[in-house]
Amino acid sequence: MYDVLVVGGGAAGMSCALVLGSASQKSFAVDKHIGIFTHQKTSHLQSALFNNVLGLDPGTTGLSILEKGKTQLASQYPHVDQIDAEKVCEISRISSGFSITTNKNSYTTKIVVVAVGYTNLITIKGLEQYIKPHPRTATEKQRVWLKNDDHLIEKGLYVAGTLAGWRSQFAMASGSGAHVATDILTLWNNGKQTKIHDKV
Repeated sequence: MYDVLVVGGGAAGMSCALVLGSASQKSFAVDKHIGIFTHQKTSHLQSALFNNVLGLDPGTTGLSILEKGKTQLASQYPHVDQIDAEKVCEISRISSGFSITTNKNSYTTKIVVVAVGYTNLITIKGLEQYIKPHPRTATEKQRVWLKNDDHLIEKGLYVAGTLAGWRSQFAMASGSGAHVATDILTLWNNGKQTKIHDKV
């Protein structure tokens, strides 16, 4: 049983996992079992080029970020499980939280964060009732979002990034993932508003 599983290893999902992982020394998070599905065959980052993102060298590619993100997570927070080469097929509610079925295995978790792309090709069963036309893209692009209230779809089920209704900007997607992570940390910290910063 995981405490949280993040579905998607792009900007939003990886940012969420990094912030969650960074809280491991806090008493309220020390025993939490965290995982992330990093299957990213259709991520928009695959073809992205960044010249206008604070902190990234101009010319940085999205493909390099996808790879460096996994390396960063593994080196800094190795207690976060990276589940690679598995595609999430279904998310279903169970008494203890959620069951996640992939093309290879099944997992159980108390919390799910869905952070995959916002195309209308989303095929994860169990999310159909939440899919709506995206509010911040051109209609002809047929983008979608999962209807939510401040990233929360329903108890224990969150959405982050463009699929949460944000525009397709790297900084927005990353911030959305971090936002969800701090909401989860706040939940674990008995409702006390929580953020995690490293200091020099």
